[in-house]
Amino acid sequence: MTPPPPVRRTTVGIIGGGPAGLLLARLLHRSGIDCAVLESRDRGYVERRQRAGLLEQGTVDVLRGCGAGARLDREGLVHDGIELRFAGRSHRLDLPELTDGRRVTVYAQTEVVKDLIALQLAEGAPLLFGAEALTVEGADGGRPAVHYRYQGRVHTLHCDYVVGCDGFHGVARRAIPEGERRTYERGYPYSWLGVLADVPPSADELIYAHSDRGFALFSMRSPTVSRLYLQVPNGTDPADWPDDRIWDELQARAAVDPATGAAPWKPARGPITAKSVLPMRSSVTEPMRYGRVLLAGDAAHIVPPTGAKGLNLAVADVTVLARALDRLHTTGSTELLDAYSATCLRRVWRAEHFSAFMTTTLHTAPDQSPFDTRLQLAQLDRIATAPHAAAELAENYAGLPLPAVPAECSSR
Repeated sequence: MTPPPPVRRTTVGIIGGGPAGLLLARLLHRSGIDCAVLESRDRGYVERRQRAGLLEQGTVDVLRGCGAGARLDREGLVHDGIELRFAGRSHRLDLPELTDGRRVTVYAQTEVVKDLIALQLAEGAPLLFGAEALTVEGADGGRPAVHYRYQGRVHTLHCDYVVGCDGFHGVARRAIPEGERRTYERGYPYSWLGVLADVPPSADELIYAHSDRGFALFSMRSPTVSRLYLQVPNGTDPADWPDDRIWDELQARAAVDPATGAAPWKPARGPITAKSVLPMRSSVTEPMRYGRVLLAGDAAHIVPPTGAKGLNLAVADVTVLARALDRLHTTGSTELLDAYSATCLRRVWRAEHFSAFMTTTLHTAPDQSPFDTRLQLAQLDRIATAPHAAAELAENYAGLPLPAVPAECSSR
């Protein structure tokens, strides 16, 4: 297939062809707003990279609403609950019961990206793979520009607005002067060893396991592929974890005590096809808008994966942004656009808090004292026995409602 020609002018220039950039382009296209997506990697790489796999109810609704829900509805695995394991006990949280009917869906980010790319190429705005954004200039002016390298030459894309969906190290974030942005960060003293295994999931729903050996998560990608995680020290080499060691450790960390009345349990074992180590950190950059440059997704915030919020936060960002740009396009009003950063950051910080809570409650720090462990177990016991605590976790896990239009904007 002949690569598309370089793009030199558009209304909204989107840097980054991951789920945030692709979904924004889809939403803008359906609103009749010109845009173009620049993605530095090739299509094969973008469609293969492993990321999140759990979609909140609101994310599913947005994908369906923009016409990207057909395969999701056929192949996605709808889950009504999650299981917590701690102190040899097992406790299930019923999400619909605790959240007035909200559920979550297991559908890999790679599949979301494939669906959005197919729609974009079939009927959407220009999508250029192998287009590396180099710099953004004119952020505080009336006509910003993105300089990018494509097919061996440097080109310039003139826009009314630039949206950075290009991650923490992308050029869009750096387009905000250092004196105008502030980044809040937290590191964690452990990582995840993530593996893919060609074996049916060991349970119908996700299992989050706390143990004195460290955290473990039993997830899935499909009815025949398991996605599994183990807490490991920072700097771990996956080669130090042969398959048998991984399976033994997963079984030990998720063990249940027969004295609790639970049936004996052990994970289904099978061939492990991929291993990687994922560092854990939290980060928020404020503001998410500077002049004509707006940030979305990982360009503005990063969460540890324990709460499954990264992809879902990105969807919320671009949904709010598409609504704001549509309001500007149809009425000329900038009110929603002016409120974009504040509107998104309220949700971002709520998700950061939840993700940090899940991470610090379920993981064992290297210097953790017995007192700290007892505090964790007390918190987990409260979730298992107090309906209000269970509802708080379930509401955050299944996803808060998408941000509403600010009252001062909706009344005009």
